[in-house]
Amino acid sequence: MREEKNQTFGGDFILQGLLDQNQYGLLFLSLILIVYIVAIMGNTVLIFLIHFDIRLHTPMYILLKHLSLTDIFNISNTVPKMAFNYISGSKSITFAGCGIQIFLCVCFVGTECLILTVMSYDRYVAICHPLRYPILMNNRISVILAACCWLGGIIDGIINTIYLMILPFCGTRTIEHFLCEIEAMMRISCVDTSEYEEKIYVSAAVFFLIPFSIILVSYGQILRIVFHMKSIEAQKKAFSTCSSHLAVVAMFYGSCIFTYMRPKSYHTASQDKVIGISYTILAPMLNPVIYSLRNKDVLCALKKVFDKALSHRN
Repeated sequence: MREEKNQTFGGDFILQGLLDQNQYGLLFLSLILIVYIVAIMGNTVLIFLIHFDIRLHTPMYILLKHLSLTDIFNISNTVPKMAFNYISGSKSITFAGCGIQIFLCVCFVGTECLILTVMSYDRYVAICHPLRYPILMNNRISVILAACCWLGGIIDGIINTIYLMILPFCGTRTIEHFLCEIEAMMRISCVDTSEYEEKIYVSAAVFFLIPFSIILVSYGQILRIVFHMKSIEAQKKAFSTCSSHLAVVAMFYGSCIFTYMRPKSYHTASQDKVIGISYTILAPMLNPVIYSLRNKDVLCALKKVFDKALSHRN
């Protein structure tokens, strides 16, 4: 028993990683670093615009600012460690470091799921109950809801990290992933993890299925209202506002549900790596691009900043 405890809490894990130590691995790392820089810059600019442009001080953009924060933290939890391990040639990560990475990953993913759900509620109220919008969804309420999303993500991260890190890892300590991820960690545990899997399904239902169902119901009501609008211009505006959010939801929820709602026996290391890229690396980069390019308010705020910068320079 003492030996098992030592093996559980001592020593480092080995992250198998995503990249091979060759010219193709270096090229792929360069692409990932470019994606990382674009994600950090895009989300930072979006936060900056929302914070300083008074026209964007509305519930939708307040929630979007929090979404950008989760994207920055989420991708920063993954890419720097991956790049460091590749450049240094070391694939190790300490037990504590692995626990921190799991907590941050679960926390940010859970928070983003809840924020996307609140954003769908915001769109539902704005389109289906426009006269009651100032009461049902104002800046104060949006801040409270965003805080609840962060709290929910933190609680989920703590619970899952505690459950996972008390598992004994008394065999191989090689994690077949590029980060310490729940399914990959369960594969190297030397005990039956079926009881913990049930807890994961409950957690996934709370953070993925239930919010996703709320989003579908919200947009079902939105579509019903939009199709009854007499103004074509109003329909276009409603579709334009909602399509960006739906694109983000489809990409993020699709990959998360596919990862955490499948039975353990259906998981393979290669599939988990590919899906992991989508919600930890690609989604944080694409979110600000999707919201910026399809949002006139954000584009106008960005143009205003550029015009000020050019006039000041001249």
